[in-house]
Amino acid sequence: MQYRTKKHWIKVVTYPLTVTIALFSTGNNTYAQQQIPYNPPPQSIVDLVDAPQIPQINISPNGRWMLILEAPGFQPVEHIAQPVLGVAGLRINPITYTTVAENAGTFKSIRIKNLKNGEEFTLKGLPQELQLSDLSWSPTETAFAFLNKTLQQTELWIADLEGRAVNKLMDKVNDTFGKAFQWKDKDTLLVQRITHVGKSVPQANPVPTGPIVQENLGGITPSRTYQNLLANAHDEDLMEFYLTSDLVEVDNQGQINEIGLSGIFKSVSYSPDKSLLLAERIVRPYSYLVPLYLFPTEVTVYQTNGTLVNTLHTIPLADNLPISFDAVVEGPRNFTWRKDQNATLTYVIARDKGNPNEVTDSRDELLQLSAPFRLEDAKVLYNSKYRIRQVKWATDFCIIEENWRKDRTSRLVLLDKGKELKVLANRKSEDTYTDPGDFLLDQKGLLRTDKKGNVYTQGLGASPEGDRPFLLRWNVLSSKQDTLYKSQRNYYEEPLYYNEDGTVYISRESSTESPNIFSITLKDKKEKQLTTFADPYPSLQNVEKTLLSYPRKDGLNLSATLYLPEGFKKGEDSPLPVLIWAYPREFKTKAAAGQVKGSPHRYPRLAFRSPVYWVTQGYAVLDQADMPIVGEGDSEPNDTFIQQIEDNAHALIDYIVDMGIADRNRIGVGGHSYGAFMTANLLAHTDLFAAGIARSGAYNRTLTPFGFQGEARTYWQAKETYDAMSPFNYAPQIKKPLLITHGMDDENSGTFPIQSERLYAAIKGHGGIVRLVLLPKEFHGYRSREGVLHTFWEQHQWLEKYVKNKGKEQ
Repeated sequence: MQYRTKKHWIKVVTYPLTVTIALFSTGNNTYAQQQIPYNPPPQSIVDLVDAPQIPQINISPNGRWMLILEAPGFQPVEHIAQPVLGVAGLRINPITYTTVAENAGTFKSIRIKNLKNGEEFTLKGLPQELQLSDLSWSPTETAFAFLNKTLQQTELWIADLEGRAVNKLMDKVNDTFGKAFQWKDKDTLLVQRITHVGKSVPQANPVPTGPIVQENLGGITPSRTYQNLLANAHDEDLMEFYLTSDLVEVDNQGQINEIGLSGIFKSVSYSPDKSLLLAERIVRPYSYLVPLYLFPTEVTVYQTNGTLVNTLHTIPLADNLPISFDAVVEGPRNFTWRKDQNATLTYVIARDKGNPNEVTDSRDELLQLSAPFRLEDAKVLYNSKYRIRQVKWATDFCIIEENWRKDRTSRLVLLDKGKELKVLANRKSEDTYTDPGDFLLDQKGLLRTDKKGNVYTQGLGASPEGDRPFLLRWNVLSSKQDTLYKSQRNYYEEPLYYNEDGTVYISRESSTESPNIFSITLKDKKEKQLTTFADPYPSLQNVEKTLLSYPRKDGLNLSATLYLPEGFKKGEDSPLPVLIWAYPREFKTKAAAGQVKGSPHRYPRLAFRSPVYWVTQGYAVLDQADMPIVGEGDSEPNDTFIQQIEDNAHALIDYIVDMGIADRNRIGVGGHSYGAFMTANLLAHTDLFAAGIARSGAYNRTLTPFGFQGEARTYWQAKETYDAMSPFNYAPQIKKPLLITHGMDDENSGTFPIQSERLYAAIKGHGGIVRLVLLPKEFHGYRSREGVLHTFWEQHQWLEKYVKNKGKEQ
């Protein structure tokens, strides 16, 4: 069977284990494009790639059960070669009716620990090839439901913890869009079931019936660069075929109750008293300019048997929003149930018509609505100064989060009985040191409160000494705050759960100790270790890890995490070859840009984006090297992008050279996505580096003319900035060796593979040293074991030749 994307037919086949290498130029030597087999990097890197994943922990809301989940690691290339259909901005598997993502988010094994008695057990009846995802606890917390994603279909299962067994409830679950399933009560789940089971896939007419026309009659309709959009009527048919679901209720014995509701559901939710359903359904007219989540959405209330109560509103197509992160659709939006009442809706309306350029004292208003759910009967609860992002309810009050992206302002407002009581926080969102954390919720979605009305927050605890996660108790009426737990120094300790009896469960790790779970009684500080997970990376045990802090020439404080090879002695051994890995970030203030980020006490997580692997090959590795781009006041960060990344790189290189760590002539730089863009610019505008590695980047900003990354201006509003930032324009200046890799199925907005192809051609055409590697079936993030290992092989060959052994190329 064949499946059509916008431009290609996809067949269910096994692809040969090869990658495409474009013209490879070194000096006067040029090799024709060819396919080569996947190659592995050195065994020490292979061992780290294949190391078991650090288990993930899920603690039940009542604190009785702890689930220990093991992820499968990188998939074999045969698995990622399954068909992928790009439609309306989504990527779906047309066989299993599930979304296809860079990170599958599945687990291959699960163990359960009873936190009351310490007993640990496994579940009977689990599928042999388990691909568990979307785990959800039942209201009684004696069971949880999950999806199992096989190569043939997506299934719904339930785990009975008292009986220690699992049972499959139904197959043919539609997990392409919206929420695949949710609990109604302790015995029943609401599920999206595939509508067109057994029906033929719509076929395109091979004979054209007419041209495809797009038209704009004067309206301003800018849009960012999206991929996998609809392109014709057949694409619309495919979208409806795969994304349409029937809503059904299934009990814990697998008995199915038909509700009689079908559609492409963006969201469906029960009212708190379970008497009503709020449904948001995608409706026509569809768009060929924007992805599915911006399509028109009909908002409707039903009884739980499928009987219509009222159609509230149709949120219009959002294809003409102003270019601004603060722009929203005009009219009602963000419909949701009030968590503290039986059946009351809230929604938001922009008082500035969704246009941030409108001058007004209030941006949004929050309204509520009860049966019979007519918008004309709505009551205004609150007028906000900025955009309302979230509303969290308690039994007696709510906390409203509002922010304004343009100047990074964020506020928390306490509202009681329709009256604003106080502003709980008024801060800059990029100021991590003042972040109060995220509010904890109970299983009903209400703010978690104690008998005295205290709420709880949990945060990273960013500070000048690095992140020290915390658990905070907060009396929002009196403003009194108590830090119940904060990570001790020399460790990274993350609170996972807090019992009302005063016990906190934490994950503890250090730079040399992999994470394990502990319980701590706050009153007497007694602790108990609950897990003894093995160290997945024993070869990194003696690697030295340090959080560096160093100044930029304008006084801005920067940081980076340094990894040194085992046995290296500063001041005694010769300076090392260096690999610097970075990702630029925009800030509106120098104060925020200079804040310390991360923690020196975290155990390494070696995802495919990590450069730490090369510490095993004798390199000093600088990971997460600060690349802040600051634009204070009326200036925008990107107006001085090139100068600032050069200043950042100079500061780091001078610092590590002065430390006696780095050989100034043997420093490589690399990055992924925006980090790749940075890398190409550094090679084009500086002479600081011996070579570069650019993975899955965008290099010509005229191909992203309606904004990119944090840039909200269009190309025509900031033409000089766009041109100056595009390394493609400076290809003749890229004389240092550049390795470019790209996933051939990159779905990310703006980073089309043609970006890498064109930069490669431009550098080659001017005699530069460049290699382009196109990886079959890989997305923006590389997924297959073969693809990741080959990428590392390419990087290793490049670094060995042009960095470690610079000057010995011949």
